[in-house]
Amino acid sequence: MLELLFRKQQYIYKKIDTIEYRRYFFNTIDFNEKLIGLIGARGIGKTTFLLQYLNSLNIAEEKKLYFSVDSIIASNMKLFDIAESFSNIGGEILVIDEIHKYKDFEIELKEIYDFLDIRVIFSGSSALVLEHKKADLSRRAMIYRLKGLSFREFLELKLSKKFPVFTLDEILTNHLSIAKEITKTIKPLEHFKEYLQVGYYPFYFESKNSYSIKLEETINTVIESDLPIIFHIEPANIYKLKQLTAYICGAKPYELNLTALAQKIGINRKTLYQYIYYLSLGNIFSRLEAKGKGDNIFSKPAKLYLNNPNLNYCYCQYNEIGSIREEFFFNMLSLNHKLLYPKVGDFLVDESYIFEISGKNKSFNQVKDIENSFVVADDIESGFGNKIPLYLFGFLY
Repeated sequence: MLELLFRKQQYIYKKIDTIEYRRYFFNTIDFNEKLIGLIGARGIGKTTFLLQYLNSLNIAEEKKLYFSVDSIIASNMKLFDIAESFSNIGGEILVIDEIHKYKDFEIELKEIYDFLDIRVIFSGSSALVLEHKKADLSRRAMIYRLKGLSFREFLELKLSKKFPVFTLDEILTNHLSIAKEITKTIKPLEHFKEYLQVGYYPFYFESKNSYSIKLEETINTVIESDLPIIFHIEPANIYKLKQLTAYICGAKPYELNLTALAQKIGINRKTLYQYIYYLSLGNIFSRLEAKGKGDNIFSKPAKLYLNNPNLNYCYCQYNEIGSIREEFFFNMLSLNHKLLYPKVGDFLVDESYIFEISGKNKSFNQVKDIENSFVVADDIESGFGNKIPLYLFGFLY
């Protein structure tokens, strides 16, 4: 069995040998942990990263092993049995991909952690809710939730140039000088619209002409396979998830009528809340909660977006530019910051900053009397005072 897994691993290595670019999480993951979980949307490069990491290790090939749970080769063996056999031949690092497709995986990961002297890295759907698994996996595993390409990473891949990462405080304080340095070498707005349309998923650079088709296939796999496996959704109700996605596509975030939506789709309100929750965990939706409101399955989100602008351009017949701008801002900041919906403005970030997202001609009238408030404007290369270019928030990771 192990011989077949090693043989397949060598075949898979060949497919990523030409990929040199390393995503942001190469610099954020502590590989010294004994059990590491990588959770993220389909198509953002988790498998490529795992193989790149293994390939970069300066240890004997038989000491590192990758396999996917949905592989036919591994389908008749338990995770613990594979890990034990690997450990017995001196294996050190075991990588398990697509782990959400294995029933009760958390129990076997706990046993591997408790009884075997190997390091394990596993990856799975962004919809996994490990914090509530009965094996108490969350106390043993260091979990990283990964995102698609930032605008900075997109530029690096497209232009073969390196760009620095900036913190939110650096952008708020020094956005004029940051924009000046960036615009010395590129015209960011020349590339920003392309990023919004097709730049979030790395597979764009594999085949640009078929990007929309591949993105739709990726999202369909989440809806038709990943979410039903994780949340035990009946096959007859999968179409309801697609209906819900299509409806949100055509609605403005601030015009969400959940009662009418439940009636339109033909489900009760409780089920609607559950489906919104599932699609949010699956990185198809993004929920923005109101300040002071609870964050649970059955609370109504203040705003509901598609997860990133690429989904709008793939799915939606009409694209509301205001929604797309807000989606981009929400998506870029949500990796390291807490966002809420304030009484005034579009976003409250870290309970400290108010942001109004707009086009280039937006005034400060709505937030002028609020401390630590900013206008984030699209279609400008450089800002002034508390008016900051929208694209700069794509350099946060």
